[in-house]
Amino acid sequence: MIGKKISPILLEIEQILLEHEANIGTKPQYTTDAFRASIKIFMSCIMDKMWDLQDMENISPEDRRNMAQKLGENIRKIVKTYADIDTHTLYKTKK
Repeated sequence: MIGKKISPILLEIEQILLEHEANIGTKPQYTTDAFRASIKIFMSCIMDKMWDLQDMENISPEDRRNMAQKLGENIRKIVKTYADIDTHTLYKTKK
């Protein structure tokens, strides 16, 4: 499974970030591509946990789709509100 395969990488990234914040504390200066990647990683992780919840609560396929759509809309809104970035533009081809 892809989640188990990349979990050690994510844990290493988490540890590096924790150490940076505790010992250095400067602004990380992420690129736009790295920001986009972090959103994709978060979306994959939260969708995985949402799937578990949906299975546990025996949620209908229609409600699952609605939940997934709402989650995407909420994340888009959060990113726009706090970073002034429209997530729909993050994958557009650079010219």
